[in-house]
Amino acid sequence: MDIRKIKKLIELLEESDIGELEIKEGEESVRISRGSSSMQTVSMMPAAVAPAPAAAPAPAAPAAAAESTEAAAPASNTHAVKSPMVGTFYAAPSPGASPFVKVGQNVKPGDVVCIVEAMKMMNQIEADKAGVVEAILIEDGEPVEFDQPLVTIV
Repeated sequence: MDIRKIKKLIELLEESDIGELEIKEGEESVRISRGSSSMQTVSMMPAAVAPAPAAAPAPAAPAAAAESTEAAAPASNTHAVKSPMVGTFYAAPSPGASPFVKVGQNVKPGDVVCIVEAMKMMNQIEADKAGVVEAILIEDGEPVEFDQPLVTIV
């Protein structure tokens, strides 16, 4: 679902006396609710997925983010390519294919280093700096958080 549509729904909710709004579009659903004075919940998930399994990976992701930040911190000339969104990390274009990049490989700005899948959309993540891939910080198929380092470039 388009973020502009979600923002418009939030505006409509704020302008009305409605306490909760749920919209289903295909397999996606958005539920927006508010308490007595302000917005409390905005959640998006595929309609077929149960809420409990979707919430289960969340505790592991912040720990991975902390570990990744610690791993990227020691080298001052190291640049981290970070995830622009929450999703699932994929190192290769398809299962069984060779990865986009390997440790020690030279990359230039615009080279695809991985894919982050978010809401069934495959988003190619590109290097924003030229250099050599120092480390790939996430395992294939693992969940990633917004702004989490994925790959380090020296």
